[in-house]
Amino acid sequence: MPSSPKFFHARQPPSTLRPTVLIVAFSLVFGLSGFIFGIVSVLHPSQYRCLTGNARSVKVVWEKSGGGGGGSSTQNGLVSGVGDGNDENKRHKVMGFVGIQTGFRSTGRRQSLRKTWMPSNTQGLQRLEEATGLAFRFVIGKTKDKAKMAELSKEVAKYDDFVLLDIEEEYSKLPYKTLAFFKAAYALYDADFYVKADDDIYLRPDRLSLLLAKERSHSQTYLGCMKKGPVFTDPNLKWYEPLSYLLGSEYFLHAYGPIYALSADVVASLVALRNNSFRMFSNEDVTIGAWMLAMNVNQENNKALCSPRCTSSSIAVWDIPKCSGLCNPETKLLELHQQDSCSKTPTVESDD
Repeated sequence: MPSSPKFFHARQPPSTLRPTVLIVAFSLVFGLSGFIFGIVSVLHPSQYRCLTGNARSVKVVWEKSGGGGGGSSTQNGLVSGVGDGNDENKRHKVMGFVGIQTGFRSTGRRQSLRKTWMPSNTQGLQRLEEATGLAFRFVIGKTKDKAKMAELSKEVAKYDDFVLLDIEEEYSKLPYKTLAFFKAAYALYDADFYVKADDDIYLRPDRLSLLLAKERSHSQTYLGCMKKGPVFTDPNLKWYEPLSYLLGSEYFLHAYGPIYALSADVVASLVALRNNSFRMFSNEDVTIGAWMLAMNVNQENNKALCSPRCTSSSIAVWDIPKCSGLCNPETKLLELHQQDSCSKTPTVESDD
């Protein structure tokens, strides 16, 4: 019985020219694909760009009686001057931007954070941002102390994880810094939520991402761990205000200061208002709460944002009510990160 031609041809010795032809063909296809990809990338750039580019410094000018100052682009007092970047007029698209509020005395806290939930290298930070849809940056103002500014410049160059605000870094000016932060964040990032977080809390970014990703019926949302606090320490109270305030009654409901989030619509409203239309209280969290009350936004209370210990649903852990944040944060952050209940438990959505 004659052999099948099919088997016959399959068993023929391969031509010595075939490998060369295949290599040439592959090279041509690969080169053509690269050329087409390059053309498409130029003509249709993706809206999602690398979030870990150069550190950006946004200058916020406080309006005076005559109006705002000049600059590259001015809108209601905000002058956006983004340094060290070639796309200063573009906003990065993210689900949420987390601004970690820090100061010149908090170098140790930042180092501890970079050893725990916030990666210390560009690649690690980029992986975290891609996994969660959140961007993370330390937020700091400026000081007249040249030595401190020089040290900050070295840290910025080494880690490249800052947003620098053109406002004096002083405790008494925290409400002003907070407003400057939201304006700067809005100028840099096109986000669904803008999160203010302190540098002395232990955070689970994966769980924060789940919380922010939930569908909500309200476009104006103020999200945090809500409280009421005494008002008798407020220096802005006038003699003619209700006596009950002076006797120690409570403020309106507002979020604890260590971490809270504002939706994009709320931040857009803050950016649009004139700076001199805001009343500043001595406490930053009370100030934000007052603005939210005036804007009639939807409050979303979530106790997972102020957990005193790590649980299967805790998002932010700090020593409430003993400290506004973690007590001895430089050490406590490292200790918590070593606990499986903090760093290794699966992500579970909170019921709050």
